[in-house]
Amino acid sequence: MSILNAIILGIVQGLTEFLPVSSSGHLTLLQRAFGIQEPSLFFDTMLHLGTLLAVFVVLWKDILDILKKPIQKLTFFLIIATIPAVVAALTFKDVIEEIFISARYLGICFLITAALLVTSEILSRRAKNNSNIKEKKNMNWLDALVIGLMQAIAIPPGISRSGATISGSLFRRLDREFAARFSFLLSIPAILGAVVLQTKDLIEGAGTDGYSISAQAVIAGTLTAAVIGFFAVKFMLKIIKERSLFGFAIYTGVLGVLVLLDQLFFHLVF
Repeated sequence: MSILNAIILGIVQGLTEFLPVSSSGHLTLLQRAFGIQEPSLFFDTMLHLGTLLAVFVVLWKDILDILKKPIQKLTFFLIIATIPAVVAALTFKDVIEEIFISARYLGICFLITAALLVTSEILSRRAKNNSNIKEKKNMNWLDALVIGLMQAIAIPPGISRSGATISGSLFRRLDREFAARFSFLLSIPAILGAVVLQTKDLIEGAGTDGYSISAQAVIAGTLTAAVIGFFAVKFMLKIIKERSLFGFAIYTGVLGVLVLLDQLFFHLVF
């Protein structure tokens, strides 16, 4: 893999990991459309660590508060919200791997992301008009569980994890800025879980056969993912507070239609 390809993959990973457009879906599209070889397991792990670093830098105050006082409601809610995705990933591991390899449902999944964003935005505006928004202090375990179920739904490529979890928060009438912050905090165990599983496979020797990548390419991709991820988190925190999610919904909706058309009729990429 060239340094340029590593940087491109780092940009896509860092940008789409936190914007509600699906990082896995875009990486699948990128690899198929431009013939970019699928990243090695080690490189993919490093990209995840880069985006994890971005979350730590932006949300360091929130993370420090949790570390200072680990026994609190927010920690409890993060644990509850993490469980559904873990259960789903372990229970449907083979099915999920087949979906990733085939990308058969990629177009439909992009459309699901668009539908979630539109629906959550409408419900959020309705709750705001009715002065029915819940603050962070009013969050309960059911809110966390709904958000966790939405994260579990977002495992297939094309369904955005951040989009689904933010939508889950808005479905539950939570404050918009807190919805984004909770989503990004929830990404920490999600990304760490991916890194742990990938590290396990690396130790066992999986995903490395016949693949060569330079240290320079790994460093370039990781740093790119971290820097772009930093700006993506900052941008998303501002966007969800001041603007709507309709733009992202239009983008993923159009992308989903284009992917479906190609899958069914044109076969230019799929």
